[in-house]
Amino acid sequence: MAVCVCLITAGAHAAPQTLEPVVVTATRSDQPLSEVVADITVIDRATLQREVGQSIEDILAKQPGIQITRTGGPGTETVLHLRGATKQHTAVYLDGIRIDAQNGSGGANWEAIPVHLVERIEILRGPAGAVYGSDALAGVVQIFTQRGKSGFQPYVSVGAGAHQTYQQEAGLSGGAGQWDYALGLSHVDSKGFDSKTSVGRNLDKDGYTRKAANGRLGWQLTDNHRLDATLLRSESNAGYDASKSMQDDRGIRALDAYGLTWSARWSDAHSMRLSASESVNTYETLGTSTYFTETTLRNYLLQNDWQLGEGVLNVTLERREDTLDNADLQPIPRKQRQQNAVALGYGLQWDAHTLQANVRSDDDSDFGRKNTAGLGYGWSFAPHWKATASMATGFHVPTLFQRFSAYGDSSLAPEESLNKELGLRWQVQDKQLGVTIYRNQIKNLVAFTRGQGSCGQTSCYLNVDRAVLEGITLSGAYRWNQVKAYGSVDFQNPHNEKTGNQLQRRSKRFATVGLELPAAGVNWDAQVQTASRRYDKEGGADMLGGYTLLNLSASKPLGKDFTLTARVDNLLDRDYTLAKDYATAGRTFFVQLKWMPQ
Repeated sequence: MAVCVCLITAGAHAAPQTLEPVVVTATRSDQPLSEVVADITVIDRATLQREVGQSIEDILAKQPGIQITRTGGPGTETVLHLRGATKQHTAVYLDGIRIDAQNGSGGANWEAIPVHLVERIEILRGPAGAVYGSDALAGVVQIFTQRGKSGFQPYVSVGAGAHQTYQQEAGLSGGAGQWDYALGLSHVDSKGFDSKTSVGRNLDKDGYTRKAANGRLGWQLTDNHRLDATLLRSESNAGYDASKSMQDDRGIRALDAYGLTWSARWSDAHSMRLSASESVNTYETLGTSTYFTETTLRNYLLQNDWQLGEGVLNVTLERREDTLDNADLQPIPRKQRQQNAVALGYGLQWDAHTLQANVRSDDDSDFGRKNTAGLGYGWSFAPHWKATASMATGFHVPTLFQRFSAYGDSSLAPEESLNKELGLRWQVQDKQLGVTIYRNQIKNLVAFTRGQGSCGQTSCYLNVDRAVLEGITLSGAYRWNQVKAYGSVDFQNPHNEKTGNQLQRRSKRFATVGLELPAAGVNWDAQVQTASRRYDKEGGADMLGGYTLLNLSASKPLGKDFTLTARVDNLLDRDYTLAKDYATAGRTFFVQLKWMPQ
């Protein structure tokens, strides 16, 4: 079993917390972070505000256990590797709304979510199928947008940076009486850079635009009943080079997400949550070739929590409806899937001991019944120390595209996983260290493989051999007065169990370390990101060299209402690539001025 040392912290390098963070992603119920057995990181608002000009996926790539692969410039497809898994193995939620897709290999449209709309992000590492069902084979990322508070709080920001990038953001939030609200708008436009490096490519700049709006509305009907509504609309248009022709190829993406939740407390020992949500994810190409695909995901959830002595019992009923419209689907252009599930969870906090047990049964319209389970134990054996151990199963059903497109195989079997991990954590206020050991075995791995399969195309989706995801992560944070050091280091070995080959585009070693300090009235943050070599194809073909990047950000209040923030990424202008024949941005800078009256 490989070893992973990881830290559960309130943000990679967050400001001091006066109250202990409460998380919901581990069990879908509120839990103090110190009582959670699972491996969770919280990225807080203060951390997000320092990352001006950055995308959600770039911020996630600095967290323990996460790497990304991007095939192009801003706004193009990004793959998130959580503990060495691929994008379809991580379930993604926005304010409780599932935003994965059924086109291609699945996964979330990270490019659609503006950072300034986000209040915090919770990252759960490790299979969570017993809580979330299919897709959470490697973990869960849950994004929470801002929620209104009493009073009235407007803000406006403008920013500019490298590659003729310009960004405008505005919003307001507040609350009065039983109502609270938050609204946000954003627009970004960039001329971009030439995203390809291959010989004979189209020598053009591949620009990018995105406009987005979101809103949250809350109504506190009584002390014990509340309604919440969420809305997000995002549209992007990004250039890419589909061929060597001089034609400008464009990828147009849109994400619509809607959700309504009723939260009720029937007694001191019984609470309930009822929610309905829908997300629509579209992708269209214009240029050398035209293509259109649309995924619609609907979710209905009823969760009841009962306090039973020192423990909490969760009973959840969930229905998922997935629809894919795609011209490549055979024999019909529209395909649907439904899943009905019942889940039970029990969490116990007793003296120095923490127990979390979950079971779930999903009835899939294509694959029948799939059962998952998870068991975790934590022991606070000494002041400031906690040891954890857990075991969990997970599964992922192939996307509708993988089964029914011209490149698919309707006989594909679901992927299944078994994860085992151990953990050790130490925390004294802002001083934190942690250790976790994990080994995740995946069978029936679905891959897009050249020269194999029965689809009749050059490459087909098919079930290949087992994969093993294992590694070592070290992370921690230490504060001396106003100076804070933070970081994480991952040693992992994601590989094909039969051949031993390293899985494509995953490094075996990567790290982020940083130092945060105030000087001359400016808050400085210096980061170093490094990763070892990886391979563009499994089996050691097309090596992608390792790299080390230096990033620097600075923020200065200008009076009580204005803040000036600047950052430079890849300060030393290192030349590196995350995928063969695709360029990265080189040295970039971004400056933002924000007005938020106090």
